[in-house]
Amino acid sequence: MSDWPAGYGRLVLDEVDSTLNVAREMAGDLAEPTWILAHRQTAARGRRGRRWAMAPGNFAATLVMRPAEPAGQAALRSFVMSLALLEALEAEGDQAGAWALKWPNDVLLDERKLAGILLESAGGAPGLVYLAIGVGVNLVEAPPAGALEAGAMAPVSLHQQAGRAPTPEVFLHSLAVAYARREAQFIAEGFAPIRQAWLARAARRGTMIRARMMQREVSGIFEDVDAEGNLVLGTPGGQLSLPAADIYF
Repeated sequence: MSDWPAGYGRLVLDEVDSTLNVAREMAGDLAEPTWILAHRQTAARGRRGRRWAMAPGNFAATLVMRPAEPAGQAALRSFVMSLALLEALEAEGDQAGAWALKWPNDVLLDERKLAGILLESAGGAPGLVYLAIGVGVNLVEAPPAGALEAGAMAPVSLHQQAGRAPTPEVFLHSLAVAYARREAQFIAEGFAPIRQAWLARAARRGTMIRARMMQREVSGIFEDVDAEGNLVLGTPGGQLSLPAADIYF
């Protein structure tokens, strides 16, 4: 496509186990950040190794790169991708409903999960060997209730809500353009404007939420996301900053 963003590669595959696995395998030979799209995944995964159900026609892609920043700064691209994903979906879904971002990595449509993001990386000296940002979107079909874990947010598909959905390759183009624009902002201006734009679209900010970690669960008011991307909760014992958790409304 003539307006594919300059400096980004593109690889479209028919079937893979996981685009994240392909990203890991090809990371050492990267000449430029590269998008990997698969029409089918046989072993897709979400956060903490959870299975990601992928119906035919849904979107599964990974952007793999070799960032120059330290690991913590590079990982803030989760928010860069979240914004780009929201913007691409809004453009495709038009007046489909109310859009929002759920910390740390989901896009919601009318408070139902439409899309998710997963980061994987490998370290080395002095920084990361590679960073892979996996993206899954329910373009045409949401996973069945039986595929969800207990307490998980109800899913939705773009077609279900908007009455139409782009093909995965068309959506890849929209997302790649949106991401390139936000990435350029991140490189030029740092995390601050990305953080502010993300917070402006954050779901349930200012309300009580639950954060579940590996060993405990806490409740508090969702107050902020700090300069390191941590979730900031207001609790009876004071502010609590969480680098990782599953969030429940």
